[in-house]
Amino acid sequence: MTAAALSQPAASVHEAASAASLPTADVLRGLGVTAEQGLPGEEVARRQAEYGPNAVASHKARMLSVLWHQLRSPLLGLLIAAAAVSFLVGERSDAVIIGVIVAVSVGLGFVNEYRAEKAAEALHSQIHHTTVVVRDGRPGTVDVTALVPGDLVELKLGDIVPADLRLLAVTGLECDESVLTGESLPTDKHTDPVPAGTTLAELSGCALMGTVVHAGSATGLVVATGPRTEFGKIAAGLDTHPLDTEFQVGLRKFSMLLVYVAGALTTTIFVMNVVLHKPIIDALLFSLAIAVGITPQLLPAVVSTSLAAGSRRMSRRKVLVKRLVCIEDLGDVDVLFTDKTGTLTAGRIDYEHAVSADPGDDGAAGQEAVLRWGLLCTENSGADGLAVGGNPLDQALWQSPAAQTLHPALADYARLATLPFDHERRMASTLVRDGAGQRTIVTKGAPESVLDRCVDVPEAARKALDAEFAAGNRVVAVATRPVSGMSQVTPDDERGLILVGFLVFLDPPKQDAAQALRRLADLGITVKVVTGDNAAVALKVCHDLGLGRGDALTGTDLDKLDDTRLAAAIATTTVFARVSPEDKARIVRVQRLTGGGVAFLGDGVNDALALHAADVGISVDSATDVAKDAADVILLEKDLDVLADGVAEGRRIFANTIKYVLMGTSSNFGNMASAAGASLFLSFLPMLPSQILLNNLLYDTSQLAIPTDNVDEEQLRKPSHWDIGFIRRFMIYFGPLSSVFDFITFGVMLWVFHSGPAQFRSGWFVESLATQTLVIFAIRTRRIPFFRSHPSLPLTLAALTVVAIGAVLPATPLAHTLGFQPLPAAYFAALAGMVIGYLVLIEIGKKIFYRAAATTAPRTHADKSRRNLRHLRRRAARFSTAER
Repeated sequence: MTAAALSQPAASVHEAASAASLPTADVLRGLGVTAEQGLPGEEVARRQAEYGPNAVASHKARMLSVLWHQLRSPLLGLLIAAAAVSFLVGERSDAVIIGVIVAVSVGLGFVNEYRAEKAAEALHSQIHHTTVVVRDGRPGTVDVTALVPGDLVELKLGDIVPADLRLLAVTGLECDESVLTGESLPTDKHTDPVPAGTTLAELSGCALMGTVVHAGSATGLVVATGPRTEFGKIAAGLDTHPLDTEFQVGLRKFSMLLVYVAGALTTTIFVMNVVLHKPIIDALLFSLAIAVGITPQLLPAVVSTSLAAGSRRMSRRKVLVKRLVCIEDLGDVDVLFTDKTGTLTAGRIDYEHAVSADPGDDGAAGQEAVLRWGLLCTENSGADGLAVGGNPLDQALWQSPAAQTLHPALADYARLATLPFDHERRMASTLVRDGAGQRTIVTKGAPESVLDRCVDVPEAARKALDAEFAAGNRVVAVATRPVSGMSQVTPDDERGLILVGFLVFLDPPKQDAAQALRRLADLGITVKVVTGDNAAVALKVCHDLGLGRGDALTGTDLDKLDDTRLAAAIATTTVFARVSPEDKARIVRVQRLTGGGVAFLGDGVNDALALHAADVGISVDSATDVAKDAADVILLEKDLDVLADGVAEGRRIFANTIKYVLMGTSSNFGNMASAAGASLFLSFLPMLPSQILLNNLLYDTSQLAIPTDNVDEEQLRKPSHWDIGFIRRFMIYFGPLSSVFDFITFGVMLWVFHSGPAQFRSGWFVESLATQTLVIFAIRTRRIPFFRSHPSLPLTLAALTVVAIGAVLPATPLAHTLGFQPLPAAYFAALAGMVIGYLVLIEIGKKIFYRAAATTAPRTHADKSRRNLRHLRRRAARFSTAER
């Protein structure tokens, strides 16, 4: 092939529809590639430069979109309008001050949110999908984003098709194309051309980007990448937004609560000031400042900072989150469904021994026959029996010392056809021919599935199988059937088999699994095992680790239960064995109906449905592509201890976010209520609009250190979630406590120091800033007294620094510009007394409030589970009565 041909791939085959209508030889020729060698390395580099990365979209931190997110606040728009009005009516100093404060506030929010976006971008860059590609005549694993038109790609069960492929060779290939066509049934694939103009759903000669290999295997030629694929064309025409998580829903409800409170206060204060014949512009600016004052302006920045900092800590602990807001949902989990292999067990499959099915042939010869047939029934094995990304059981079998001695004997056999493993048949078959020309179907797979297709299974073989299961071993059954004249294998050929024996593998429990399970239990998380393995094996492993007692439920058992009875069974069952992908998803969906946060940990294509169904889908970096795409959280190590770290971090982040919410709503509500009350009896505004904004900005700045704060251990022991009713009660309860000391300050300034407007405003500015900032030390913990819980050093320094700045501002050269006046020394003695008194009152209030909250708290997840379970039972009873 000429260099010109390589450098000029035909444009006519750069989409699936046109490539599917051409014979495979024409497509190969058009893309300048051979089916044996693939593309040479230098041509790959050239095409990567020409076509760009094979990606539909990527997570990028974009400065303009982050800035727009900060600028689109309605309150911010009102403030800018107020500043403009102030400037036009001659209050230019107020206009400048408001403008500066708005700019600083937007700047702080922008910097923190942009940092969070950069953190998310860094996390996404660590999550990779790979595929097997033939280049320069050799297969190798590459990142899917590096694919170019002309690459030869190998597909196997569970793969997400990485680009639009023209199929060159297939073996029982079926693809789930529901993501593109909406068709729920898998589509059979072949290599024959289809007529020009064939619809997307009928492109049987192509495998399309984003679809999933449901069964079989294939080799395909990349004809389109990235936005030029059928998937990319659809995605490019959509403005897609991921669904909101529970954290975002709670944040939105909280924001609406603030809108209602701010709206009511603003309207009331404006009307009162107008009725009292105060200047309309002053009343308007004052009312707007009150609205801003009650709003935690930097809440998005605090949330973003918390999530970004948490994501970095979680990354160091080998936990990656695909969306930062999923961190909080991870902290809300109280039930975890997990697979067994690699999570509770070592995940290291070792071949142990073979068991002959012939009761009279249990010696070395019988075991050798089982092993020989097992080695021949291996998917996609090369000369050494291994394939890139091959089946772990097959790899363990080929790498075992026992197999090494049989390699010469296998040279006498030729593999003619393979029927790959799938999760419905639960077995694989190979058609082989020996040196004498005899053809044999060799079937290997789950013992229950293989034995169902065998004839005359000896009772001794069944007892041997039960003994291996009871020992906690993994067992693969091997069976054969002589045939003649066959060149392909279909599922219908897997019948009338003769059992040869069993291959026994060992996957021992992890040494630290029991400790990890205890740690999850301490976090209030119930762990349940959902596995496709045999029930006896799963129970043995779980019992060895102290996880649950009693019997397991199998997929057959689940089929007999309606959702009501399944909900009741889930509550009392720890192990679900021999379950299908649909069974896993159903278990998760039913558990979610009974309340609480549900997580599912899985890494296979058969886990994808359950990962989608869970509140939090968790996979691992070594998982299949479909599992990683379905998951919200990726563990870099398949370890429950790593997951426990992630849960604890999620709860820590949420706890710190709620600290800011409780602080901001209660103290701001109290201060703004005080301002509203003071405006009724004062002849002047109790605080200038610019002073309210400056107070709020300084206070919020100190709270930016909250994400670094320590969290009490007792707060990490239970799931965390938004409770708007609790926040509302907290605001109404603690807000007036703040107002008490505001009114004491009013009295001190008017009747002790006989202050005029400027000094009055200075005194209240310093007092309100000091009390609402320092109260963080009491509010941040439920412990009484508060000093039994230690705040972080950054939070301590931030709070004290802001209070110090507020105290000295009236004595600085900026005082006149800001409308302040120096305060007498005696005032600071009174201030110290008020701060101490305020903290004591807050401690007393905490004791009363949390005692009452404990008796009137909303239902826990367990309460909701019992309530919903009773509802399901009542519904089932009604149906039963109707049937009778």
